[in-house]
Amino acid sequence: MPRFAAIDVGSNAIRLRIVEATGPANSKQAQLQLLAEDSDSAGWEEVVNLRSAVRLGAEVFSSGRLAPGSIGRACEALRTFRAELDRARVDAYRAVATSAVREAKNGAVLIERARREAGIELETIEAIEEARLIQLAVTRRLALGARRALLVDVGGGSTELTLLDRGQAEFTTSLPIGTVRLLETYMRGVQTMDHARERLIDEAIERALAEVLPHVARVELLVTTGGSVDTLLELCPAEGLGRAINVSAARALFKKMRSMTANERRDAWQLRPDRADTILPALAIFLHCAAAFDQSVLIAPGVGLSAGVLAELSDRFFDVWDIDGEAHQILEACARLGRRYRFDEPHARHVAQLAAQLFDDLQAVHAFTDRDRLLLRCAALLHDIGDYVHYSGHHKHSYYLILHSDIMGIRPEERAIIANLARYHRKGPPETAHVNFRDLSKEARGKVRGLAAILRIADALDREHRQKIEHVRAEVDPSAGRVILFLRGDEERELEEWSLDMKASMWRDEYDLDVFVAKEAPKG
Repeated sequence: MPRFAAIDVGSNAIRLRIVEATGPANSKQAQLQLLAEDSDSAGWEEVVNLRSAVRLGAEVFSSGRLAPGSIGRACEALRTFRAELDRARVDAYRAVATSAVREAKNGAVLIERARREAGIELETIEAIEEARLIQLAVTRRLALGARRALLVDVGGGSTELTLLDRGQAEFTTSLPIGTVRLLETYMRGVQTMDHARERLIDEAIERALAEVLPHVARVELLVTTGGSVDTLLELCPAEGLGRAINVSAARALFKKMRSMTANERRDAWQLRPDRADTILPALAIFLHCAAAFDQSVLIAPGVGLSAGVLAELSDRFFDVWDIDGEAHQILEACARLGRRYRFDEPHARHVAQLAAQLFDDLQAVHAFTDRDRLLLRCAALLHDIGDYVHYSGHHKHSYYLILHSDIMGIRPEERAIIANLARYHRKGPPETAHVNFRDLSKEARGKVRGLAAILRIADALDREHRQKIEHVRAEVDPSAGRVILFLRGDEERELEEWSLDMKASMWRDEYDLDVFVAKEAPKG
């Protein structure tokens, strides 16, 4: 059976999990009933589970840089992991680095040394990708149904919050209140938490959560993940509820622990040294979340980032990854972003529909992939959001807003392509003199030129934002060197056809084909 591996380079530790698949991870048998006892039914059997206590966040959250010694220890751990990958003969792996490497000014040094010294392709992921993978792991483990659940993942450098409604992400954010960050900021050099330091930590957490509360109206379940959760589950179980933490018991535990040193906590509860100090800020974050959202228990599904990585690797290997479902979620995330900036949704969705149809009909000409089709649809949905800033130059404002927004499921390099497509849906074509275009890779620049040419035609076909042209079909006439557009809809479309003639110049330049509107109705 195939084997998969996940490497998680976190702020508090570095972990490796290798599993052997027994079937696709998204099978119905992989889901547990909510609050049921834990079960090893995720579609795999564990082969290797290693953890190296390299606390990268210790330096980053105080100095902004990874210390040379920590980078060396991390690479040593990754060399050990590489040997395990080879020994286990894994079919696929993914290695991800989170907030410490993400924030470090010299994070690229670790990425390069991991590749050179350990043969590990380490990928720094954004908080939104971290949240997506955790969401995937949780929804595979828990049958949430129609419940509104808030996922709270407490890491060493940050806390990711994702609100799920009927299994779909409605809101997600990353808060700078990880366990190691709080330790380094408020408890560096002290052994116990006095009242003043407790109050400082309380204020930091409350201030961060205040940004979330307006976006989270109602929560039925609080689902917790992170390195400290299994420890809290053991120390504060909610009796009779399976994998759940009793909040009252957790609050009593916090009161006991705060006056103790890390060594005293380690001895009293047989904790690992690097858990004995981080468990206190972890408790503080979970308790504040429980109070803010009025929850008496915290659901602890026993999964995390690595489980999400493994689930996706397995699904893609077995070719059962829900590509259509993924695309739908990404497009809905774009629509939510558009609504935030009060976009013209009927126009945006219509342009996206027209662009997708043109893309499909002209596949033989442009030869882009299905993923590129999705990026085009995203850009079509978001091309006008810059109107929120000002109509004049709105294409440039759209670029900025997209580039600096989170879209779950979209990688940073893809977001840059989407932003550039919106930037060039009107006015001048892409030029290497433009920094935003020049900074893209050669491949990405080709995608922007080719896809923006399609987006311009689609946008021209709804010039008045009135959806006069209901449908478009494109045919290539190579002998005449042109693309023929068959349009269906309102016959009074002079402005659309005029706009099409103006905006088709980029298509002509890119593909050396003219654009011609057929006067007769399309056949069939």
